[in-house]
Amino acid sequence: MSVVVENLSVSYGDLVAVDNVSFEAPSGSVTVILGPNGAGKTSTIEVCEGFRTAKSGSVRVLGLNPVSDHRALTERMGVMLQGGGVYPSARVRDVVSHFCALHNKGVNATQLIERVGLSNRSTGTWRKLSGGEQQRLSLALALAADPDVIFLDEPTSGVDIDGRDIIADIIRDLAARGTTVVLASHDMAEAEKVATHAVLFNSGKVIASGEILTLLTSRKHLRFTSSVGLVPAELAVSINSPVVAIGDGVYEVASEPTPQLMTRISQWLADNSHPLLGVDMGTESLEDTYRRLTRGAQ
Repeated sequence: MSVVVENLSVSYGDLVAVDNVSFEAPSGSVTVILGPNGAGKTSTIEVCEGFRTAKSGSVRVLGLNPVSDHRALTERMGVMLQGGGVYPSARVRDVVSHFCALHNKGVNATQLIERVGLSNRSTGTWRKLSGGEQQRLSLALALAADPDVIFLDEPTSGVDIDGRDIIADIIRDLAARGTTVVLASHDMAEAEKVATHAVLFNSGKVIASGEILTLLTSRKHLRFTSSVGLVPAELAVSINSPVVAIGDGVYEVASEPTPQLMTRISQWLADNSHPLLGVDMGTESLEDTYRRLTRGAQ
């Protein structure tokens, strides 16, 4: 395992940001740390990078202690911070060339700038780049280390659709060549496109972790659309299954979809003068899994 986190806790005064979490990121995998803002993702990654000290627990990255072995780790690690870190008047070409020279791994600065889609902005300064372009430049600086493990904190935040495609392709290429990628994100749909493993955070705790295909387990959901005034609790009693409203007129039944269950729902809707406007019996997504597990954790 490239990253091993055991019983990690991080506090800021009386605030417990990360509460006794454990997980692993397999070598050559793309492991996404998922959760809403404030869930503890960034604090956990900063400890893994050696930039923050844990209150308790242990972390090993490439077999190294991120704090006591920090110098050795930095030679093999790429880091993309959540924002900033570049002098405002620094030009793209100059800062990428500087980082490539610092790491001295034989990475070609011109090719790296092209790889992140910034060739036409190579003479532009950091302050004149858009938010998405700044994100791609930050990614280029992390790649200058030709890393064995790379940490990406919200890599697609503020990035347009073309930029997201560029970043996704880079992440896939890194994993294909054996680099371990650990990324923090609250965008579960984007993460599901590139990640092989996931760690699901909620309020500073890990509620599930492992291979994404195993977490999803091909579970199907049953959702239907009806009138906004429907009372889920009344339907739940009739069909003997929990029902929750997940949007205006959209409801989810917490049972595997079957023809018999759908018949009972249709009959109850008809008896109570509610229309059946649509049915969705698709496979559960990573976001669906997160919502289900979060409800179970509350």
